[in-house]
Amino acid sequence: MKSAVSSLLSSKNSAFSRSFLQHSSKPISQTTFLISNIPQNTRNLYNQSYPKLQIRPISTESSVMASASMSELAREPPALPLPTPPLTKFKIGLCQLSVTPDKERNIKNAQKAIEEAAQKGAQLVLLPEIWNSPYSNDSFPVYAEDIDAGGDASPSTAMLSEVASHLKITIVGGSIPECCGDKLYNTCCVFGSDGTLKAKHRKIHLFDVDIPGKITFMESKTLTAGETPTVVDTDVGRIGIGICYDIRFTELAMIYAARGAHLICYPGAFNMTTGPLHWELSQRARAMDNQLYVATCSPARDPRAGYVAWGHSTLVGPFGEVLATTEHEEDILIAEIDYSILEQRRASLPFTKQRRGDLYKLVDIQRLNSH
Repeated sequence: MKSAVSSLLSSKNSAFSRSFLQHSSKPISQTTFLISNIPQNTRNLYNQSYPKLQIRPISTESSVMASASMSELAREPPALPLPTPPLTKFKIGLCQLSVTPDKERNIKNAQKAIEEAAQKGAQLVLLPEIWNSPYSNDSFPVYAEDIDAGGDASPSTAMLSEVASHLKITIVGGSIPECCGDKLYNTCCVFGSDGTLKAKHRKIHLFDVDIPGKITFMESKTLTAGETPTVVDTDVGRIGIGICYDIRFTELAMIYAARGAHLICYPGAFNMTTGPLHWELSQRARAMDNQLYVATCSPARDPRAGYVAWGHSTLVGPFGEVLATTEHEEDILIAEIDYSILEQRRASLPFTKQRRGDLYKLVDIQRLNSH
């Protein structure tokens, strides 16, 4: 009898074996097993041979509970609940800017666009990737600023801070080249409505691509990759930050969703090869997969530039629907975000509660190590 039990225990395909492996961190006498397909005679065999290990059929209610617990196990640490935002509805401004080799002009142009967006009711303004400098490895070191030093060492962020404070708005300041010691980063600064620097995101995934006959660009020739996902609480909700190529990595967006982000902002400069194919598709996928808002902002297209941006700054809703978008020229887009829709969408299509933690898991290393 016991040999038959041992044989079943050792079978990798048996329901009991799978359940045992999942719970093996506890002493067997303290473990509850939820097993739905063990025949009655097999249960009797186990119960006679191992009195401390009683196997019972699970009820429908237990099965639902088991399913719910599997969803929690799909993310480690478990997902944070969606926080109550400071406001439900507000307007976002996407400033699609022309970028020139004249840094001072770029800064003045960005300031003017931010002021116009705020005048039109925007409480959150998003700028493009690398808006104060041409997008090139030759330009990054020349236009780079020491953001931590501030003041004259970082005129771009000094302007953003001053304007945010003066207009009482939140600014996700696109990105600029940042110098820190002997390293360069592609960095996005978030300023609160009081002008304080609330977060600094350094582009995590560097844009190193080689599409023969189309485009070759290697950011890693000059830039260093950031190491930290960025989520920041602001006057307009909890925002996750990514920069351009970061949008292709769904794991980063999933981490932001698990940290309770209402919105992910991606300043970006997709090119004329990948832009038509993947720019809108990536935005809609990240929004739909995580049931949150996604906002992107690109530089305006300049056919004479060494790197030509695709444009098409966009706001996407939590069902993956395009709510508003620009074309390729310089523009300021004002659109409304309504956070009450997030809960509606998640209730209508509750796949965040249907994940299979018994089959796969997303691990947020930063949160895991902080415990």
